[in-house]
Amino acid sequence: MNGVDLHLEVRGPRVLAGLTEALREAVRTGRLAPGSKLPSSRTLATDLGLARNTVVAAYGSLIDEGWLTARPGAGTVVARRTPPPTTPRPLPAQEVQPLHDLRPGRPDTSSFPRADWSRATRRALEQAPHEVFTYSSPFGRIELRRALADYLARARGVYADPSRILVCSGASHGLSLLATALRARQVHRIAVESYGMPMLRDRFTAAGLRTVAVPVDADGARIGRLPGVGALLLTPAHQFPTGAPLHPARRAAVVDWARQTGGMIVEDDYDGEFRYDRKPVGALQGLSPEHVVYLGTASKTVAPGLRLGWMVLPDALADDVARALGGVSQTSALDQLVLAELLDSGAYDRHVRAMRAQYRQRRDDLTSALPGRVHGISAGLHALVELPRGTENAVLREAAAQKLALLGLDWFRHPATEPERDAVVVGFATPSRSGWPAALAALTRVLA
Repeated sequence: MNGVDLHLEVRGPRVLAGLTEALREAVRTGRLAPGSKLPSSRTLATDLGLARNTVVAAYGSLIDEGWLTARPGAGTVVARRTPPPTTPRPLPAQEVQPLHDLRPGRPDTSSFPRADWSRATRRALEQAPHEVFTYSSPFGRIELRRALADYLARARGVYADPSRILVCSGASHGLSLLATALRARQVHRIAVESYGMPMLRDRFTAAGLRTVAVPVDADGARIGRLPGVGALLLTPAHQFPTGAPLHPARRAAVVDWARQTGGMIVEDDYDGEFRYDRKPVGALQGLSPEHVVYLGTASKTVAPGLRLGWMVLPDALADDVARALGGVSQTSALDQLVLAELLDSGAYDRHVRAMRAQYRQRRDDLTSALPGRVHGISAGLHALVELPRGTENAVLREAAAQKLALLGLDWFRHPATEPERDAVVVGFATPSRSGWPAALAALTRVLA
């Protein structure tokens, strides 16, 4: 007996006609695809509460019309038909893939640690308690929070008690939760760096907060007086996208600002593990855990498609953020266990070290190809390439003509600030290892 489920609505006073039309419509609209096997006449009759002879008659009519076919021993299946000719529609612009992609903020996903992830998944499944597969704590699986607490303390100098860590679906999700929590605490204005990722600024404006731009120079954000500002978003380890670290004096000054005003610092440590010229600078959060929200993610170290991030929260914000989350974790419990296994086993560290060596070589390649034009510290997954004044738009047009995906510095500028210089932001980590040489060659042609 073929026991597949089939949802049909039999309408009208005549049952046979209604059933036949319902089946015909399911095939016509594609809900029953060509080659799909239908339930046996006995099963469908039982499911619909009809006489079996009625189903047999409906099947027979549709076989005669060519909608269905039947062979002894194979059952009744939807017939394969020649589809009507259609005019192909062009893909939307955002779906057309460039020949070379040097947009920043993306790692080399061809280097995803498939073997390590597969082994960690198997171990996580074997060891997972049954309650893993029900609804999880809004803060995420305790196994991952413990593993993150150890890793962040060791690798980034973060004070991270597991009870203060909340697992989220990446940086954008984390900032949306923070924005909602800050708004509930009557914060109306948040300072952001004058250059940064627009979508992250949008998370705050969507929650009703006004963003105030803070200038950026070679020593990072220039923190001065911030009247009426209740929070500050910073990328202190490696300013995005200009590439400058926050100067030690400014690190101390911003912590003093938070302590004196009660303001909250949001530290986006998006690529802090990737420093090439010396040991990475520790996280700002370690200087004042009660005044800094530490935001991290696996998007740059492993892959953005995992949608795994984390926040280390001050006690004062933890309950507000949990309420904004809605009481249930929004990330896969199994993926959390897999990441915890990678962290505990050391596989995560090994992968980061391997990618650090690969990305360092790529940045060296970029510097050699464009001597004197690459700015920012030797770190991260992107670099700033200076352009002659007034040439940024022309360079971007030439890149588009060469099918090279590239973003100019102006794309990251806060709308309330004036352009300061012309540059392109090169995401040297984005191409695959095999695609990097051709992408670099395309960039040098565009900039020639």
